[in-house]
Amino acid sequence: MDPSNFRILVVDDEPDIVELLEYHLKKEGYHVKTASNGEEALKKIRKSEQDLVLLDIMMPVMNGIDCCKEIRKDSKFSQTIIAFLTARNEDFTEISALDSGGDDFISKPIKLNLLKSRVKALLRRRVVEQTASVQSFGDLELNHEEICIRLSGGDAIQLAKKEYELLVLLTSKPGKVFKRHKIMDKVWGNEVIVGDRTIDVHIRKLREKIGQDYIKTVKGIGYKFEVA
Repeated sequence: MDPSNFRILVVDDEPDIVELLEYHLKKEGYHVKTASNGEEALKKIRKSEQDLVLLDIMMPVMNGIDCCKEIRKDSKFSQTIIAFLTARNEDFTEISALDSGGDDFISKPIKLNLLKSRVKALLRRRVVEQTASVQSFGDLELNHEEICIRLSGGDAIQLAKKEYELLVLLTSKPGKVFKRHKIMDKVWGNEVIVGDRTIDVHIRKLREKIGQDYIKTVKGIGYKFEVA
């Protein structure tokens, strides 16, 4: 994996941290840009798409969580990796950060060797997700080129567009509970939806095709994908 192929945006309101991370990441070979708050970060991301954003939470003008939410509103940046940087270790902070669309959580004070390792792992995962045309989850095989599934190596089962997008979302993070409003936002976005039970209908159709065991209902919250 060639670091020169990746663009990283470091966002923090502490100049010393920005300078430190910029220096060491550039030394590793990455292309690095910096920003001092969420608003500035959004402008730079929209001007030049980034592979990874290292995003502080507590910042003036626009904090990291609000910035992350804005990034995730644009489907163009759905594959952008967001790793939060924060000195706050309370559980609620981590939950809020990841729930806003973050992919990872790195606590301050930053240990450089650990940071480099996490950055490399996150970018490697991005490469795998982009290049893998087939993903396997137990007996279930999801083919991204053919937009179909196979069970236990059997015949291809075609999926409707929204069924496929919904399954891709759920399988992107097995075990994670996706709230209903998040599913609606990620899969349907601003499209006009007929009926309040749209998600439930698509879940039912998916279960008819892949079986009842993979998609679990979390009552009153949403759905998650699990592999036995």
